Amino acid sequence: MRRQVEVEARQVLAELGVSPVADPLEALLKLAGQVLAWQSATAALVNGLEDGIRYRGANGAEQLRAEIALYERAMDRAVAVLSAIARLNIEERLVQVTEKQADAVIGAINAALAAAGVSGEQAEQARRAAARHLRSVE
Repeated sequence: MRRQVEVEARQVLAELGVSPVADPLEALLKLAGQVLAWQSATAALVNGLEDGIRYRGANGAEQLRAEIALYERAMDRAVAVLSAIARLNIEERLVQVTEKQADAVIGAINAALAAAGVSGEQAEQARRAAARHLRSVE
C-alpha cells in the first residue's frame, strides 16, 4: 500500500512539472511572501465577518467560524517561516552569494582584458563600461 502511494505521489509531481529547488534561500523568501499574503487574505475574511466570530451549530452548541481557524493557522505559519528566515540569517547569506557572483564577474572581465592584451587606460574604460552595464541590469 505504501509503495503504491509513493508511486502515485511521484506521478502527480511529475505531471505538475515539479523540479528540484536550485536556490533554497530564495525559495524560502518567496514562500514567506506567499505565507504573508495568505495571512493578509484570511485577515480580510475575518474582518468581513458580520455575525461575529462564533455561531450556533445545528445541535445548538457554540462553534468557532472556519475563517477564524484559517486566520490562526495562517498566523502560525507566518511565525514559523519568518522564524526560520531569522534563524538562518538568509538576507546576509543572499548578500554573500551576490558578492561572490560580483567577484566572479569582475574576475572574468579582468581575465578577458588580460587575455586580449588590453591594459592601462583602455582596460579601465572597459571596466567602467562593464560596471555601467551591470548596474543597468539590476
